[in-house]
Amino acid sequence: MSNDDVYAAGLLNRALDPATQPPEIQAFFRAELDLLHEVIMEGMRVIDVGCGTGRHLLLLRDRLRIGVGVDYEHSYIAEADRRVGRRHLHFITADATAIPVLAAFDFAMCLTNTWGTMSDKTSVPRRLAPKPHTRLLSVYSEASVPSRREWYRRLGHTVLEESHACLVTEGGFRSEHFSEARLRSLLGDCTIRPLADIAYVVTF
Repeated sequence: MSNDDVYAAGLLNRALDPATQPPEIQAFFRAELDLLHEVIMEGMRVIDVGCGTGRHLLLLRDRLRIGVGVDYEHSYIAEADRRVGRRHLHFITADATAIPVLAAFDFAMCLTNTWGTMSDKTSVPRRLAPKPHTRLLSVYSEASVPSRREWYRRLGHTVLEESHACLVTEGGFRSEHFSEARLRSLLGDCTIRPLADIAYVVTF
């Protein structure tokens, strides 16, 4: 199975259940939300690439001028559309390398290691949005491996392969992790900060 197949089978919804998450993963999710409350200001125009069911934009909707979520898994976009109650949030089914949006944004984000599950690491960051003021990624660091192994096991995806760059599970799920050096080699000039001991937040 590919990552596309695994996500289509509903992995995201199970992964977002706190009962499946080891403490380190729970701390990472909380740190991500705290970060968004810190960096997303009132009146911003924000695009979330790999938005899943729209949880980040829905959390921020009261402070956004406009929010656009993009995900290739249509069932997630359908769920986001079902949950949205404000007209200034929009959700689109599309691939991250070919986003059909021409509007300008203040902030483009790709969170929760979504970038680490994408096959095209180099073109996606350039296409996060047309000339946003800030692009932000949150990705797993190498320190995340033990907690992710346990998390994936709880999700029924026992890890079969581990390398310096990724974990691959028996269910076919592939999730990468990053060193600072690897991030700079892929992204060029960027700012990297630790996040919750097992991740990095990258801005560029």
